Order: sequence, then C-alpha cells, then structure tokens
Amino acid sequence: MTQTKNTLFAPIQSTINTLDFKSISAERLVILQPLIDFIQSKVTAEQDIRLNFICTHNSRRSHLSQIWAQTAAAFYNIKNVFSYSGGTEATALFPMVAQTLTNTGFQIKTLSEGNNPVYSVKYNENDHPLICFSKTYDDAFNPQSEFAAILTCSSADSGCPFIAGAEKRIPITFEDPKAFDNTPQQAEKYQKRSIQIATELFYVFSQIKK
Repeated sequence: MTQTKNTLFAPIQSTINTLDFKSISAERLVILQPLIDFIQSKVTAEQDIRLNFICTHNSRRSHLSQIWAQTAAAFYNIKNVFSYSGGTEATALFPMVAQTLTNTGFQIKTLSEGNNPVYSVKYNENDHPLICFSKTYDDAFNPQSEFAAILTCSSADSGCPFIAGAEKRIPITFEDPKAFDNTPQQAEKYQKRSIQIATELFYVFSQIKK
C-alpha cells in the first residue's frame, strides 16, 4: 500500500501494513463493488462523500466500519469523506469494540458516561476525531440526505427496505462478533472481525482514482 503524507498513528500503520487484499474472496469483491462505484462517482464529481454504516443496535460492526472507513480515506488521501453510523435502534457502543480499536492504536477518549457513552476516536494527530455513540440511523447527528446507506448486518438489511434520504443502499454484511461475548475467544474474534472490516474497506478506497 502506498503511504500518504497524512500519517496515521504508528501502531495503526503497522496493522495496515499487514492487511492482505488477496484474502478477500471473489464473492466479497462483487459485494464491495457498489461502494467503490458510489465513492468514485462522488470523487469524479468533486462532491462530498457521506457514508452511513447501519446495523441493528449501532454497537459493534457499524462502528468498526465507520472508523475504519474514515481511516482508509485519510490513508489514501481521499478528500471530503464523512463517515457515520447508526442503528434501527440505539443501545451503546460495546466496550470490546473500543478496547479492540485501542489495542490497534486508535486514541479513544470517553467524553461522557452513562448508558450510552460518547467517545472521541482519533487515528492521527491532526484530523478531527470521530464522535462515536449509539444512535438511530436517522438521528439528527447523521446526514439526512445525499449519503450511501451501507447495511453491515443482515437484520438491518432485511429490516430497512427503505432508508429515507439515501442516494444508494449498499448491503455489505459482516458476521457478528457478539456471538463470542463472555467467552475465552472474545478478544480474538473481535480483532478478527475488525481486521476483516479494515481489509475490505481499505481495498475499497485503494480502488478510487483521484
């Protein structure tokens, strides 16, 4: 991968260096292509790129996708990318997600406590941090129009046949690491899912021609 001047924190950079695009199956490449096409169309038209990653609870996969997408955009120096996440209902960002990303080198601060904590997530020294908390996909914090709705879980995909304001609806579903909560495999499985999401989203942004 070609490093850009937008230098990421060193541990994140080390993880990126291990991502293997060849591990992505032919089937998954087909699934990812509509997202590549959407981003490319916006880049070509010199328009803002708004990506809203949607899952049922906005607690795990949608946040991992939001954060890795924004990081990939910075890595490949794709301008005017704004990543969001939401759910069909609001719960809380699951603590193991924050821990997994912290272990990867993201700098995460808790901005507010409570049943639905708010976090800031930084991937480099200069870019504005992502503000992450659980919310519905149509929350006022998220874009209301001119965005791609990326469905990261099958239940959100089937439960949201129509998403108001979305220019494009793109199902890119991932298996839920929640199945391994409170098991000895929990940390390993969350890391595996995070790396899969990172690999696929970095592949997406690597295909964009500026």
